[in-house]
Order: sequence, then C-alpha cells, then structure tokens
Amino acid sequence: MKYKYQARTKEGEMQVGNVEAFSKEGAVNILTSHGLFLLALESAEEIHWYDSITSIFKRVKLGDLVIFTRQFSTLIESKVPLGDAIKNLLNQTENVMLKSIIREIATDINSGLSLSQALERQGGVFDEFYVSMIRSAELTGRLEEALIYLAVYLEKQKVWRSRIINALIYPIMLVIGFFIVVILMAVVVFPNIRPIFEDSQISLPWFTKIVLFTGDFLVNWWWAMVLILVPIIILLVDYFRSKEGKIVLDEILLRIPVIGRLFRKMYIARFAESLSVLIKGGVPIAQSLIITSNSIGSNIFREVLYGISEKVRSGELLSNTLREESYYFPPLVSQMVGIGETTGRLEELLGKVANYYNGEVEDLIDRLTELIQPLVIAFVGIFIGLLFASILIPIYNLIQGFKA
Repeated sequence: MKYKYQARTKEGEMQVGNVEAFSKEGAVNILTSHGLFLLALESAEEIHWYDSITSIFKRVKLGDLVIFTRQFSTLIESKVPLGDAIKNLLNQTENVMLKSIIREIATDINSGLSLSQALERQGGVFDEFYVSMIRSAELTGRLEEALIYLAVYLEKQKVWRSRIINALIYPIMLVIGFFIVVILMAVVVFPNIRPIFEDSQISLPWFTKIVLFTGDFLVNWWWAMVLILVPIIILLVDYFRSKEGKIVLDEILLRIPVIGRLFRKMYIARFAESLSVLIKGGVPIAQSLIITSNSIGSNIFREVLYGISEKVRSGELLSNTLREESYYFPPLVSQMVGIGETTGRLEELLGKVANYYNGEVEDLIDRLTELIQPLVIAFVGIFIGLLFASILIPIYNLIQGFKA
C-alpha cells in the first residue's frame, strides 16, 4: 500500500512525500529508520464504496483469531519448530478465510520472510500491535511469551465485547419490538377505530392525538420519509467513515454519561498494557506510543498519542506530556508513569495501571449489565402503558357517554 506522510528531518526541515509498505506500521518503521520525525501518515490509495462490502467477506472474526493465537502459543511453548507449527495450524483451522491466510503466511516464511513480515502482509487480520509484538519477540528471542500475552490480550477483548453485546441484545430487541407494535397500532388499529371516536365527538387525550397523527403521517407521507431519511443516513455513514467523522463519533461516545467513562477506562487500560509490553520488548518509547495509538481503538486517543510521541521524541518526559492531557489520562496515570521513570521500572508501573483500569472496566461492565435491562424494561413499559391507554381511555369515555 502507498501512504502519504509529513515529517521533519533531524535538522528540522519539513518533508512531504509517499512511501510504500504492507501496513501503516511498516511505513512508520521505514520513515523512522531514515531518521525522520513523523507528523502525519495516511493512506494515499483511493478507497471505493464497494471496498467496504468486499472486506466483509475477507474479515476474520475475533474468536477465530483468539483460537489461532492460543493454538500457536501452545505449539511454540511445546518447542515445535515454526514451520511445523504453521502446518499444524493450517490443518486445525476450520475457518476458510483464516486457512487461506495461514497458507499465505506459510508460503512467505518458506520464501525467506520472518514471521512478523509474513503477518504484516496480512494487515487486515493482524493489526500493528500484533505484528509489533511478534517483531520485538523475534529480536529478543521471546516469541513464546509474546504469543501467550497476545492470546490472553485477545481473549480479554473478546470477553469484554461479548459481555457488552450480550447485555445490549435483550434491550435492543425489546426496543425494536416496541417500535414495531407502535407502528402497527398507529397504521392498522387506530385508522379502523378512529371513525368511531370522531362520530361520538368525545374528547381525546393528548397521547391519543399524537398516535393518530403519527399513523396519518406514516400512511400518507411514508414515501417522503424514505426520500429524506435514506440520503441523510447515507451522508451520515459516509461522514462518520471519514477521518473527521471518526473523531467526532469518538468524541460523542466519550461524552455519553457512563458509556463514555467505560470507553475512556477501556482505552486507558489498553494504552497502559500495550505500552508496557512494547517497552518490555525493547521497542523505544516514542515508537511504542505510535504503535499503541494505532491499536487502542479510538481515533481521538490515537491523535493524542501521536502528539505525545512527538513531544517524547523532542526530549520531554512521558509523565509530563500525559499530565498535559489530563482529560484523557487521569492524574493517576501520569503519577504512576512519573514514578516508573524515576525508579527505572516504567513497564512495571504501566502494568499496574493496566491492572487497575482493567478491574475498573470489569466493575463498570457488571454494573451496566445489571442496570441497562431494568431501565429499558421500565422505559418500554411506560410507553406501552401510554399506548394502550390511548385506546382504552377513549373507549371508556365512549361507553360512559352511551350510559349517560
């Protein structure tokens, strides 16, 4: 792939150009190896709308990647040679797409590439953090430890994702069912009983009038809603896929009460854990920050960490730069990093920060899963009550009118 970059030389001169690499991390390594201080890096290749559709069929699920990494770590831990380990993985893997990728990795390794280089060629499956961990392990001779860590790391991400999704499935289905009932009542039921209410000239409650108006609007103007909403949705999706839109979406997520706090703690845990392992593996701090920024999962945190890495390159302490970004990194993080820098145990203190915030994320997910479902059930229950009241109250008033 071709990437467009902005960088400064050691003399401070601005340099702009293009570089070709298998992944963004590979482009970063090429530029830094030439003594350049990277300011910006983005893909220079045109992305077509159909690329996102075809990428769906080329995607490997996180669960399959977890199994692959766990099996790989077990084989390497058992002292199975790398070539034989890849062959065993190829025979054990059931996912067709992943099997094809493993076959390509085996071919690359047989042709003389290292494991990290072979994984780097599969950038859509193995992210920059994964590849960087393997590369640093190859340099230090600790491939077994790196794979075990990656297996544990990916399993943790899968557990978090599964717990959040499982907590949201029931409320989402409940809300969807509620809106289906509302639409059916407004479009099918109310138009049939509306003439009765109009002939009797009884007074209708405000919520009954809202449901009647909604039904009329949907029946008569549904085509206008489609013509208006479809382009708006397409424009919004296109915008939120852009660089600016991704940052705006991340900012919105971070500012949602409770949810924003969960994401912030999750990003901090990933930051501390990834940076700790990379530094322990011998990767320079500035480069570790760039690698971490691309694997953290947030465009806002990525931009912030890019800025921090540039300040670290210029000679500032990591703790001081983190202190300046107190909105994203609480004082605890900068204080622990400062202690690590003073005592020479930075990776150890970052590990403690990661453990602390991992625990915070676990507690917050537990509380959310306990609160979300009762809140949604109460919310839907209130509106279902109003919906049926909008029918029953006019009928009751009608009956009372006949009695009178």
